[in-house]
Formats: sequence, structure tokens, C-alpha cells
Amino acid sequence: MKKFLRLAALLLALATLIGWLATGAHRGWTKTSATEMQKDPVTELEFPVVRKTFVMGVELLGGGLLAAAALLGVSLFLKPQKPQTS
Repeated sequence: MKKFLRLAALLLALATLIGWLATGAHRGWTKTSATEMQKDPVTELEFPVVRKTFVMGVELLGGGLLAAAALLGVSLFLKPQKPQTS
């Protein structure tokens, strides 16, 4: 059980970190849309365009790492299992 919890903690921490890095390593809150400026080809004026995208923020990074730390902490307090003898 201890090994399972430690492995789950490691996988959760890695998945959280990789997800945060893959979506842009944004150091603010999570965003579900992004605004980018585009240039009109005729008038050459710039205008904002909102596009739907997901950018993982620090609250999800912190939550995932905190959950991984909690799993690791629980695994440290479990007693080792005694082998069953028949």
C-alpha cells in the first residue's frame, strides 16, 4: 500500500507539472480564453480577438502538488504490512 501511494503521489506530481508546463507555465490564475491582437489586412488596424484555450494557472499547479504531498504524507504514516504466514 505504501509503494502504491508513493507511486500515485509521484505520478500526480509529474502529471501536474507536465500539464502546467505544456499549457504555458502561466504564473497567474487559470484562463479559459486568451485575447490576441490581429491586424485587418485592408485598414491595417489592430483589433482584439478572443480565442478559447485552456491555460493552467498556479492554483491548479499548487492543488495538484498539494494533493501529491498529501498522498506522500499518508504513505509515510502507514505501518509496514507483515507478511502473512500460513
